[in-house]
Amino acid sequence: MIPLMKQINITYRCGVMYRDKQLASLGLNGCQTPYLTALYRSPGISQEDLARQLNVNKSSVARQLAALESLGYVRREVSPEDRRALLAYPTDKALAIREQVMHVLHAWREYLLQGFTQEEQTVLSGLLTRVAERAEAYVK
Repeated sequence: MIPLMKQINITYRCGVMYRDKQLASLGLNGCQTPYLTALYRSPGISQEDLARQLNVNKSSVARQLAALESLGYVRREVSPEDRRALLAYPTDKALAIREQVMHVLHAWREYLLQGFTQEEQTVLSGLLTRVAERAEAYVK
């Protein structure tokens, strides 16, 4: 039996440690990058939609956004359509580091896939996508 979850968890944890080290000078930790990249793609996203998109609970989103807000990377506003909803936006400070954050993410990916042929990368991507889709189908 393939220790699939162990391998996925090791890869994830090592990625977080890599991002921790690479982004420490910015005051960021590795767990915050998914939030920033989501905000880069969808400025003004609601915390609820962000939780759904990242497959995390709403309290985790609130904590991470509060931490990013205290660092000056995020601002939150009450939604004009639904006063109960908070919308999150990247600040100018966050936009100024976008290229650096994206470089760190791409460098990790390149490191992991070094030595893989293009065909192997395509197969790996397809298989991991299928695993992720199956996992998401279970929790929805």
